[in-house]
Amino acid sequence: MSTPGLLRQSALVAGKDLRIEGRSRVVLNQVVPFGGVVLFLFAFALDPDRGVLRAAAPGLFWVTVLLAALLALGRAFAIESDRDIRDALRLSGLDGGAVFLGKAAAVAIQLLVVEVFLAVGVVMLFDMPIEGLAVLTISAVVATAGLATCGAIYGVLAAGAHMRETLLPLLVLPVTAPVLLSATRAWEAGLEGVAADAWPWIGLLAVFTAIYTSLGFIAFEPLLEEA
Repeated sequence: MSTPGLLRQSALVAGKDLRIEGRSRVVLNQVVPFGGVVLFLFAFALDPDRGVLRAAAPGLFWVTVLLAALLALGRAFAIESDRDIRDALRLSGLDGGAVFLGKAAAVAIQLLVVEVFLAVGVVMLFDMPIEGLAVLTISAVVATAGLATCGAIYGVLAAGAHMRETLLPLLVLPVTAPVLLSATRAWEAGLEGVAADAWPWIGLLAVFTAIYTSLGFIAFEPLLEEA
């Protein structure tokens, strides 16, 4: 398939997922408040030692993003299972790689919205100064793409299984560990104003994201058929 055709089909799938989210507003009404509560609990638990709180802020931020991603992914694939949308996707004639890219893009956009709200929460609750904004932004975008592509692969794998609500975290958590570690290290360097230390971690993030994207592009169609 030509690149324009692939991108057009991906945009159709992403638009469908985003329209579903736009009507339900689960991200804004449930996922964002959930992330805010998690950050508040961390801030409350570590408040006596502000130094520890600031040092742990990058890691806490990305752990919260991961929890929010699991909620968003679980809901996205649950809707498709309950309403037989996966059968419609299989019969639509859309390229499997395009479906994967579209679903990953929709998840990534939703996660970026969540991350904006969580970043504001980190600044307010943890009293964090913002330095190295460019590094923080680039690392967030690349890490979000990694989480979304990985989540899309294992989301469709878990969608057809029993107890998918508990299976999805078990599948996603181990393989996203390198992304979380790299993103945390990049944010630590960015918040400390040492951009040079962040770029190797951003490069590692890009490598993992490229691996997950390539794997998903190749394997998503057979996984969708099996699911």
